[in-house]
Amino acid sequence: MSASPAEPAIPAHPSPAATWPAAATGAAAAVMVRTVAAPGLPADLISSLPTPTGTLSFVSEGEGLVGWGEFARFTTSGPTAAEDIDRWWTDLCATLDVQVDVEGAGTGPVVFVSLGFADDDESVAIVPRTVLGCRDGRTFITTVGPVPALTGREPVRAPGQISYSDASVSIGDYTGAVGQAVERIKAGEADKVVLARDLLATAAEPVDQRFLLRRLADSYPTCWTFAVDGLLGATPEMLLRREGNEVSSRVLAGTAWPERAGEHTTGRVATGLLASAKDLSEHAYAVSSVSDVLGRISSDLRVPRHPHVLPLANLTHLATDIHGTIDPAAGRASSALMLAARLHPTAAVGGSPASAAKRLIAELEPMRRGRYAAPVGWMSADGDGEFGIALRCAQVSDRQVRMFAGCGIMAGSDPEVEAREAQIKMIPIRDALEG
Repeated sequence: MSASPAEPAIPAHPSPAATWPAAATGAAAAVMVRTVAAPGLPADLISSLPTPTGTLSFVSEGEGLVGWGEFARFTTSGPTAAEDIDRWWTDLCATLDVQVDVEGAGTGPVVFVSLGFADDDESVAIVPRTVLGCRDGRTFITTVGPVPALTGREPVRAPGQISYSDASVSIGDYTGAVGQAVERIKAGEADKVVLARDLLATAAEPVDQRFLLRRLADSYPTCWTFAVDGLLGATPEMLLRREGNEVSSRVLAGTAWPERAGEHTTGRVATGLLASAKDLSEHAYAVSSVSDVLGRISSDLRVPRHPHVLPLANLTHLATDIHGTIDPAAGRASSALMLAARLHPTAAVGGSPASAAKRLIAELEPMRRGRYAAPVGWMSADGDGEFGIALRCAQVSDRQVRMFAGCGIMAGSDPEVEAREAQIKMIPIRDALEG
């Protein structure tokens, strides 16, 4: 693991050999963090991002946070990645002199985090120098250290012509893997497993991350448009939101799409989804995996008996919104990041039982997910924050865009239908790339 903040140098763990920043020992003034109201700034957060790369975002329906400039970074991997980041973040916050003129979610210092899917996938935490936020229509700006609030904004550029090629998993290989998964589920090895594939897009020009974020936010305004260290997407699934003692989660599993134009408005897709035994069973596994974890830290967890339908631009999902109150005895273990890590992977992105699903994924899915399908979001100094699941997303690196999509496989799954679903789930990124 490595921690490479620009200033001050924060060790990965407190230890006798650690070199602490001068501010922590009283030898120099602590780094100033200031949050002030910014009524004159545009409420369109994504359009305020100044540079093509290094963007940070977690925005839905125009509200949330964006950031830029890197004050501190921490990367790690292993089964304690979230705990490592949480400890590093707590230590870093202790060195900051914080002045907040605006109260509310996302004010003060924040860290953007993108966890790895598997233990050996890299997890990343970034503290931006500048954060622009909007809550309840009010904008605010947070700066870390002596940096300007806003810099000159570079023009947003289109990526030009796009070409596509197979990445780790071709559509044929994916269909075959789904078929194998169905047979092994029927043999009793698991109840459900989520298998994913990737697709590589290559642009004529280096990809401006703001170009993608703008189009994703416009096309999917009710999703959470996110960006952390080149992983960009628009996820419909809020894994975990913590505000004080209140905690909530939106579970999505079970998917359908219209065969003909207009079916979303007539309700045929929704009606069919609510009547689908396969999709209802898949959804129930996902709800159980979330409620089992949150039930351990909440004495009043509220879980609806039946899901509702969530229509998006190109898909409709079964959704369940879960709410609860955190037991005060949970302490730092109930920070937004730690709770998100405990929930991961839910049955919606892993499978059920979790251990059997992980084994099947490792055997049948010939690719590394990296940070796809893992928690992504932000956290404040007090442990509040929001984490979605990194879905409908891609890893952007210069001219290359590696996009991902996965499907929940059950005993009754049709490999051809699941392969089609995976292709449809890549449409958000493909449409955003092509403008």
